[in-house]
Amino acid sequence: MGIGPGIVQAFAWGRNLEGQLGDGTFNPSNTPVQVSELTDVVAIAGGGNHSLALLSDGTVRAWGNNLYGQLGDGTFNPSNTPVQVSELTNVVAIAGDVGGAHSLALLSDGTVRAWGSNSDGQLGDGTFNPSNTPVQVSGLTNVVAIAGGGIHSLALLSDGTVRAWGYNVFGQLGDGTNITRNTPVQVSELRNVDAIAGGFYHSLTLLSDGTVRAWGRNSDGQLGDGTNTTSNTPVQVSGLTNVDAIAGGVYHNLALLSDGTVRAWGRNLEGQLGDGTNTTSNTPVQVSELTNVDAIAGGGFHSLAIVPQ
Repeated sequence: MGIGPGIVQAFAWGRNLEGQLGDGTFNPSNTPVQVSELTDVVAIAGGGNHSLALLSDGTVRAWGNNLYGQLGDGTFNPSNTPVQVSELTNVVAIAGDVGGAHSLALLSDGTVRAWGSNSDGQLGDGTFNPSNTPVQVSGLTNVVAIAGGGIHSLALLSDGTVRAWGYNVFGQLGDGTNITRNTPVQVSELRNVDAIAGGFYHSLTLLSDGTVRAWGRNSDGQLGDGTNTTSNTPVQVSGLTNVDAIAGGVYHNLALLSDGTVRAWGRNLEGQLGDGTNTTSNTPVQVSELTNVDAIAGGGFHSLAIVPQ
């Protein structure tokens, strides 16, 4: 049975020092609490210490830390309840960063807005100035998907190519350089891309042939190519075919295969690869005891999957 308009709510749990649970308190919770004053939610996204929700009317709410303006409400004041992101309408997708302090929104006209920290050009507006209201990412049109990295951002265009901007010391922009960019550049050698995902210092794409490419920092094997060599151009993740979806964590990644099983690679000190060990792997390993998976997500140092009953 479908859920009717006006009754879709959001829940959050975990750390709450900056109000990122949105329940009107600053108390952490190890069980889900309802986000205050939010109904008719169609999508959610998490940032480093803030949260985002897209409503069915195409507007966006944000809550949590706001030191860099990542709530987008024209202030730098944190909020433990949702506030409306200023000047945003006709939004069709949202994205938070992976452990950083900026936010992204894709509009129905195929352009992108960004707000928050801009220390390394991650807002893509040609400056390095933070903004507490949304600014337009320069030169981007025909965008169909967005993703946030740690201090960089990604966009998938309708022609199957990818643009990236922001911090690039580890080559996470994938343009063959290590030059930080405050406007989008094209990721080298990538065509026929179906999906994008960001890690903290690396990036991922799923190609239409079911294989995966990764680039950027590789200290923990997060590129999955069997090495620990950082790359500023995309490399193929080893042994992965028939992939339906991808997700990035801080230093690890996940892939959902068409047979409903999941592969993971990268850092595993906290067990985020789910293979029954704490051994970091620079090639994909199978997540134990998971079948018939519908969706995956990467946390900072943990992983999630949806399995229908």
